[in-house]
Amino acid sequence: MTDSNPSFLGRISLAVSTFFRILGDGQFAADVLRVREGGLAAAPAQAQAPAPAPAPAPAPAPTLKEASPDAALQLLGLLQRDARFIDFVEEDIKHFSDADIGAAARLVHEGCRATLREHFTIRPVRDEAEGSRVTLQEGFDASAVRLTGNVIGKAPFSGSISHRGWRVDEVRLPKLAQSHNAKVIAPAEVEL
Repeated sequence: MTDSNPSFLGRISLAVSTFFRILGDGQFAADVLRVREGGLAAAPAQAQAPAPAPAPAPAPAPTLKEASPDAALQLLGLLQRDARFIDFVEEDIKHFSDADIGAAARLVHEGCRATLREHFTIRPVRDEAEGSRVTLQEGFDASAVRLTGNVIGKAPFSGSISHRGWRVDEVRLPKLAQSHNAKVIAPAEVEL
C-alpha cells in the first residue's frame, strides 16, 4: 500500500477513522469540508480566472452547535462489542493473507451491519436507482444532494444519480447511566 494509492482495506480503515474523527473534532470536520469543497485546490485556479463579478452581501455565519462525543463513543463501543471493529482496524494486517483478511472482514461487516440495523433506521436520500436521470429544481436541499462534475450556473440542474445517499430516520441508542464512562469503548479483560 502506498500513501498515494491505498488498498481497499486501507481505504476502509481511513474512511472509518476519518468518520469518527469528524464526529469528535469540529475543526477537523471543517477542514475536511473545506477540502471536499475544493478549498485547497481552488486557490491556483482562482489566480488564473478573471476577476469575479461583485458578490452579493454574505449571509450571516450559521450558528454552530457543539456535538457531544458521547453518542459517537457509544456507537464505537457497540461496533466493537458486536463486530470487534476496533480490534480489526487496529490489527496490523500486512502479514496476513488476503483470504484471512477477507474472512475477518466478512465477520466485521456482518456485525457492523447488524449493529447499524439494530440502532438506526437508515434509508436512501433519493429513491431513484443509481444511474437514473433526475432534475433538481431551484431550492433543492443542498445538504441532502451534493452536485459533482461540471457544476455551472444555477438550478434547475439535470444529471444522473451516482450515489443515492443515506439518511438516518431514527436513532435507538441505549440510554447511559450518569456514571458511565463513554470513553471506555471496551473494557480490558482479565481472565482468572
